Amino acid sequence: MNSAIFLGIDLGTSGVRGSAIDLQGKEHASVRIPLAHIQQPSDWQHAAFNVIRQLCGQVEAERIQAIAIDGTSGTVMLCDADGKPCSPALMYNDQSCTEEADEISRYAPEDSAARGASSSLAKALFLLRKYPDAAHICHQADWISGLLCGRFDVSDENNCLKLGYDPVKREWPRWLSAFKIDHALFPQVFAPGTVISTVDSDITKQLGLPAHCQLVAGTTDSIAAFIATGASEIGEAVTSLGSTLVLKLISDKPVFSSRLGVYSHRLGDTWLAGGASNSGGKALLKYFDRARMDELTPMLEPGSLTGLDYYPLAEAGERFPLNDPQLQPKLEPRPDDDVKFFQGMLEGIADIEANGYKTLSQLGAPAVKKVFTAGGGSINPAWRKIRQLKLGVPVEIAEHSEASYGAALLAMRASV
Repeated sequence: MNSAIFLGIDLGTSGVRGSAIDLQGKEHASVRIPLAHIQQPSDWQHAAFNVIRQLCGQVEAERIQAIAIDGTSGTVMLCDADGKPCSPALMYNDQSCTEEADEISRYAPEDSAARGASSSLAKALFLLRKYPDAAHICHQADWISGLLCGRFDVSDENNCLKLGYDPVKREWPRWLSAFKIDHALFPQVFAPGTVISTVDSDITKQLGLPAHCQLVAGTTDSIAAFIATGASEIGEAVTSLGSTLVLKLISDKPVFSSRLGVYSHRLGDTWLAGGASNSGGKALLKYFDRARMDELTPMLEPGSLTGLDYYPLAEAGERFPLNDPQLQPKLEPRPDDDVKFFQGMLEGIADIEANGYKTLSQLGAPAVKKVFTAGGGSINPAWRKIRQLKLGVPVEIAEHSEASYGAALLAMRASV
């Protein structure tokens, strides 16, 4: 067992990535295959199977004990009893199911993650009305997992949150019966990191996996990326500094606010509370390209704050920690000095981050005590110092932040 290897497969927004790790968390191999902007299930299968084959070729395949899959949250399709797709895939960012969202709002509790046009439930209702002969509602990760084990009626607690699953009571709630959906269409739900079954023998031969390889329940891509950082204690958090600003905090109890887009995913014996601001790298890139930011960074003075009270947004509209679709960017007055303007924007984003964690605490989550940073902005040392000043807690760069690595950790945890 000491020489065991565990695989994690991440079905991300632009590609499929795989990681192979050992019991100590050392990554022995990683593979990435890009995906087109417009995707269908066959694209996921082709890329995911190729990634698994390549990983098996880069490690001693017989050492592989388990595999877990993560996928983009809210990406939904329908399939028949044998797993054959009987609808197109509606992607995570599709917000076209507005009529279904209105219908859901009449029955779903105020704080349900199934509310909204981008939810899994809205997409499932839309697809079922066009393809009524389907046997299973599948998220992206569910379907790939189904191909591996021959069961298309299984999912995990995190992917099912936006389908209406109640993570507190750990059941499909009664209010779902209002939509007259055959209960058999909903998957059996497993906790992330628990064994579902052994991988199908035909698939192990096809991909080069050993016959004993187990399939472990996965999660969504953003939660897999959180797990990858190693954050594990109540009060620890991860801030992703990408095009937007995404906060996730480990809580001892679930907190919800549909108005602010705050939901809690069950993760082991704890909860992962999160929210996302429209501020972030996209706002910075409106004024500075990456080369200019690299040029300005050494001139920043994080110990001497500018006092500029900015709210950096690329365009009007904010969702968290303020819910204001009309909120205008606040970037005045603009000093002549680019260094000061750039630092003022970084300070503004840091203020939003601090207010975000404060808002989560006001909703009932614990106060943040440590922040791990992931995403492109994490490598800016001056920004990290500014954030540490604003947050008042240690801020560290996460050693790992790839979702595939987090999925591999889930596979490992099921086996130890």
